[in-house]
Amino acid sequence: MESGRSVGFVQSFDRHAGYGFVVPVGSEEPVYFRAEDIEGGARSLSEGQQVTFVLVLGDGRFEAKELRP
Repeated sequence: MESGRSVGFVQSFDRHAGYGFVVPVGSEEPVYFRAEDIEGGARSLSEGQQVTFVLVLGDGRFEAKELRP
């Protein structure tokens, strides 16, 4: 795995609203992500799906960016 990337599992994803939450491995705290931050063509994820992502500090909270299934 690339340095700086985290592994987690999709907790929820609302395709219509365009956002969801991913829980990093080793944590119980869900992290927010936007649909436009999903890399690849699908722009959709399923609950329980494993992803890798970059954790960044957004507007007062951590957000997942560059999500890859």
